[in-house]
Amino acid sequence: MYSRTEAHAAVAESTKPLPAVDLRSDTVTRPTPEMRRAMFEAEVGDDVYSEDPTINKLEQRAAEIFAREASIFVPTGSMGNQIAIKIHTRPGQEIICEERGHIFNYEMATLASFSGCLVRPIAAEQGILHWDQIKKKIAGKTYYLAQTGLVSLENTHNMAGGTVYPTEVAEEICDRVHEQGIPVHLDGARIFNAATALDKPVAEITKKFDSVMFCLSKGLAAPVGSMLVGSRDFIDQARKYRKALGGGMRQAGILAAAGLIALEKMPARLHEDHANARFLAAELAKLPGLKIDPKSVQTNILIVDISATGIGASDFTRRLAEKGLLIGSVNNEIVRFVTHMDVDRAACERAVEIVKEVLK
Repeated sequence: MYSRTEAHAAVAESTKPLPAVDLRSDTVTRPTPEMRRAMFEAEVGDDVYSEDPTINKLEQRAAEIFAREASIFVPTGSMGNQIAIKIHTRPGQEIICEERGHIFNYEMATLASFSGCLVRPIAAEQGILHWDQIKKKIAGKTYYLAQTGLVSLENTHNMAGGTVYPTEVAEEICDRVHEQGIPVHLDGARIFNAATALDKPVAEITKKFDSVMFCLSKGLAAPVGSMLVGSRDFIDQARKYRKALGGGMRQAGILAAAGLIALEKMPARLHEDHANARFLAAELAKLPGLKIDPKSVQTNILIVDISATGIGASDFTRRLAEKGLLIGSVNNEIVRFVTHMDVDRAACERAVEIVKEVLK
């Protein structure tokens, strides 16, 4: 039988509020117990001297998985992108990217302040650029025109709703752009989500890009870090610019230990996040005032138009948060849901019920 103390404890437990369902981003994932153990036990050294064995192992494995000569660990995806831009361009050039691209909208204009470049944005359906659009924006060889120094694609495309580049589309862009003597960088923050959706290895879908950045700290659930992969000469230059941006860390193997597990084991479960995103999209599409096409959801990101509800995004997200659901807003009419390892199907079902309550 329960003692009185045990009975009180059981009642307290049953009435304790459920933890919030956090669908703001896959960046909120927490390291797994295996990652925490590996971090505790990591063999370390000074990475600025290239003497951290765990960092070196992570960089070697990333290069192998992407079939590249070398890679480098960086604290953030933004730093990885900006290092690549710095190497590929010179001041006064233009960078072509999709108008909702991360490098253009969410990296503090560092491509201007650090590399001295401007963006030539192109609006594309579902965020997927095609060669026919890009070729019209490549600057002519006239001395008073800012020359095109780089084309940057994003796969998956965050603000387009996690959309995926068909491999043949990306490869045609790379081939044609290279014919113009221009490099192509891939912001592949969620490239493993793209590979899962396409059922192809990351090396296959990225092989024609001059450089690739990918994140360990999103769907792969590592606590910190991204990788930049490319040729050995490119990575040698990247090491210099990483230091210039303050990214030269010391005993960083503690972070790399979690990154190795993220890289080796976590891609295999990304299909679960995609299935949960499709479930969410199908259920939210049934609700009045919400606009989303479930067929457009390819990976783990949902972009939802709430303008027909008559509720602004800041008010909408506040009301949801008060009931235990956290999501992000893009602007006053658009909100974003992102599925990840720490939100299972039951939590997604609860999220739908909370949205229903708010819409009432």
